[in-house]
Amino acid sequence: MTLSEEPETAGDWETLMRAANRGDGRSYARLLTLVTPVVRGIVRARGGAMGPEACEDIVQEVLLTIHLKRQSWREDAPLRPWLYAVTRHKVIDAFRARGQRVELPVEDFAEQLAAPEGEDPFEASDMARVIDQLEPRAAQIVRAIGIEGESAAETGARLGMSEGAVRVALHRALKSLSRLRERMIE
Repeated sequence: MTLSEEPETAGDWETLMRAANRGDGRSYARLLTLVTPVVRGIVRARGGAMGPEACEDIVQEVLLTIHLKRQSWREDAPLRPWLYAVTRHKVIDAFRARGQRVELPVEDFAEQLAAPEGEDPFEASDMARVIDQLEPRAAQIVRAIGIEGESAAETGARLGMSEGAVRVALHRALKSLSRLRERMIE
């Protein structure tokens, strides 16, 4: 393949990756040259809150992961979704490692978050009845975290559960509460 014949579009990334996976170093170098600006853009868009140095560190982590895991890409699949998934996971990993959360200004979503006008047909006294309809452990978790303000770790320690198990149980209980509430309103 001559320089003028080298693929330049994302649709040709698959060709370069296939060749790279077969040991063609030139194709691999060309692929990395083409995908790096795309990866950098995704990282800056998703992880910009961490600052430019951290974003560049994440880009390097993504490129290293591409190198180490490139054999996991299925040759019959498009490369772009695989690349995006690797990048997205590395950004999430970086936020987790730093113990940070992405903060979004509430003002940007005020219209979407606004409650509809009028009274809520679901009164606070109804909530106690709905919570009582949950299985006992789920009800305990909802009351502890949602009403009493305990943390998941505190609730888990008290109930003999891991913090992760408490979070999963809370999520499931809240979904059940939502379904029960909908039935009451209808």
